[in-house]
Amino acid sequence: MKDPIFEPILINSLEVKNRIFMPAMHLNMAENFLVTDKLIGFYAKRAIGGAGMISCGYATVDELSGSSLNIGAHKDEFIPGLKRLAEAITQNGARAALQLNHSGRYNFSFFLNGKKPVAPSPIASRLTKETPQELEHDQILEIINSFAEAALRVKKAGFDAVEILSGTGYLISEFLSPLTNHRNDEYGGDLKNRMKFGLDIMKAIKKATGDDYPLIVRINGNEFMPGGSTSKDLQEYAKALVNAGVDALCINVGWHEAKIPQIVTEVPRGVYAYLAKNIKDIVNVPVIASHRINDPQIAREILSDGMCDMVAMGRSLIADPYLPEKAKKGRDDEIVHCIACAQGCFDHLFQLKSVQCLCNPIAGFENERKIEKSSNTKKVMIIGGGPAGMNAAIAASDRGHHVTIYEKDDKLGGQLFIAGAPPGRDEFQVLARDLSRQVSKRKIKTVLNQCVDEKIISLEKPDAIILATGAKPIQPNIEGVDQDHVVQAWDVLSGKVICGKKVVIIGGGAVGVETALYLSEKGTLSADAVKFLLVNKAETPEDIYEMATKGVKQITLIEMIKKVGKDIGKSTRWAMLQDISRRNIDIKVTSKAKKITEDAVQIESGNDLIEIEADTVVLGVGSVSNNSLIEIIEKLNIPYDVIGDANKVAKAFDAVHDGFLTGMKI
Repeated sequence: MKDPIFEPILINSLEVKNRIFMPAMHLNMAENFLVTDKLIGFYAKRAIGGAGMISCGYATVDELSGSSLNIGAHKDEFIPGLKRLAEAITQNGARAALQLNHSGRYNFSFFLNGKKPVAPSPIASRLTKETPQELEHDQILEIINSFAEAALRVKKAGFDAVEILSGTGYLISEFLSPLTNHRNDEYGGDLKNRMKFGLDIMKAIKKATGDDYPLIVRINGNEFMPGGSTSKDLQEYAKALVNAGVDALCINVGWHEAKIPQIVTEVPRGVYAYLAKNIKDIVNVPVIASHRINDPQIAREILSDGMCDMVAMGRSLIADPYLPEKAKKGRDDEIVHCIACAQGCFDHLFQLKSVQCLCNPIAGFENERKIEKSSNTKKVMIIGGGPAGMNAAIAASDRGHHVTIYEKDDKLGGQLFIAGAPPGRDEFQVLARDLSRQVSKRKIKTVLNQCVDEKIISLEKPDAIILATGAKPIQPNIEGVDQDHVVQAWDVLSGKVICGKKVVIIGGGAVGVETALYLSEKGTLSADAVKFLLVNKAETPEDIYEMATKGVKQITLIEMIKKVGKDIGKSTRWAMLQDISRRNIDIKVTSKAKKITEDAVQIESGNDLIEIEADTVVLGVGSVSNNSLIEIIEKLNIPYDVIGDANKVAKAFDAVHDGFLTGMKI
């Protein structure tokens, strides 16, 4: 039986060798609009890895359409760099497209030297907190022409296709939506008029590039914006785009302002494929499904079921550029999956950093982090098998060293299993297993259930030691903290303790929030139960929702500062806080635990002293490095490095990169 992923497909007259489409993602790797070696190295690796088609971008169409961190396509002087980028993809076996976009009101005046961003109407964006300048009619015509001229540059640069971003809350979708388009001219009013801007752009591009040049458009299947375009509006728009000459549609979901999670780990794999099917059913061009398709088996299923014609795998190919090649050769078990943590991709964008990856420490460093065999093979002992230790082992092994990992628990993974315990966070445990398989594939010796001491180190006689023993939870100085019903959050998340009905969690950082969400799931309906009750109409949808979100425990989360989850990445924090708001969790900020009694916690909140009943008190106040072996290693006079949380408590992203770089330099 043929694998549906690896069937070729035509877009217009362009043949693509397989059904894997890497969608355009803003990478912050351009400099002053220019293509850089970093961009070239990044995309060349994904082409070598076997993707059928890669769309780069987005790229700008005029001075107001993006920032200098975007790829430039609005001037002829950018064509030589674009040509290098197209060649890096096509000469390595993939088809190349460049996505054009105008950010509209999603741009920041900060990036425009103080100029206001533009939009169909002067309606402020919740994303930027700025009110855009309303476009005059002549300016609209100029932008349409700019899209056409930029598309012609894309063709001249040697790209196999051009893609237009017509969704996600950017300019074209701002014209389409009644939420942001209050115009009363030919570009505003009813749906036909609101579609006109986007359709005029597509017609202008086709006129400039020719009917045979493939034009792909990325549109929303659902904006998830109350008062905005409906799904039916978007389906009508899809049909109109095809009638205007568009050759393929890539279906994404939501605006950046939408309050429904789109890309974070709690979003089920492949859940938004239904939006692609809704549009595939009404058009006669290839339709590409998007969002959280991070595994070949998910791709096979939605392709086989006729949900779509191609699958967009973006961050999946950041995490593992060789995913297509591995899937083609039946090596699915060797894939390192994207876990949708957003720590290195989306969170970095907010910090104006280039995209990197928690799962793949080489992503974004394709030109710098090249593993070369060592001329001096060493015996390397790695103490600790968490994400830092495993990545150090992988890099050191690839360098040719003889590596042994010692781990005190019965499996590799460390805190990834704790991070993966809360609802919707299980992908972290997937990463633990993926890395463990990478260790196994390299035949790295692993000793489990073994605490390391001076005797073991002496027997091992390593040439170098990498200490990756992680961290240990802090025991705060609170009266009554040593009682039996006071437990650590890590023990709750790892299933070592069972909590009572009334739970007080001390500490509102990431661990405290995750523990609160984990406990709030107790007694709620499972996904299977929700579907069973809905399909059989056993209860009302409102009652089912209540039973799916309200658990059996009374949870209070206490935090000393003004907000909870301060140490959670921006991309995921809002979704986790949204989950907290609809669950049975009481949050008390600017509050300090003063005393723990047999059945309560006394907290100081402002000038008030409050007592909260508690059957179980959970400590989630942070952790401290666990590196007590340093003294022994120094005594034995063995060269060593301390990595990950054992060196400095930080995020999993930092542990992965720290471990890899340390293993790489041995």
